[in-house]
Amino acid sequence: MTQRMERVLVVLVILHSVAVGLALLIAPGFALRFGGWEETGPAFFPRQAGVFHIVLAMGYAIEYFRHRGITLIVSAKSIAFVFLGFSTLLMWPAPWIVPFSAVTDGLMGYAVAFVHRRASE
Repeated sequence: MTQRMERVLVVLVILHSVAVGLALLIAPGFALRFGGWEETGPAFFPRQAGVFHIVLAMGYAIEYFRHRGITLIVSAKSIAFVFLGFSTLLMWPAPWIVPFSAVTDGLMGYAVAFVHRRASE
């Protein structure tokens, strides 16, 4: 049961990364305005971030479904948590998506690590 829960959780994290990636890639201006930025600037950098999210999602899937590993997910989510958390403090008031993403990335990484540990027992 726990292994099935782990698989569902990992798939949800992968789908989340793909969705964020596609939003940034296909509609960067909309995605940034939705996240709370008033000015969006050139589309290249948000699109690059979108591709990066999709690449990470592929990495998560490859590692998990080939080796049942979660190192990339936990590492990426931990780094994102720290980066977004500090970014929130340094740019206060930050657009709402920055602290929200810090919290959700942290929770996703913790949840995957917690469930993986239980599934491995």
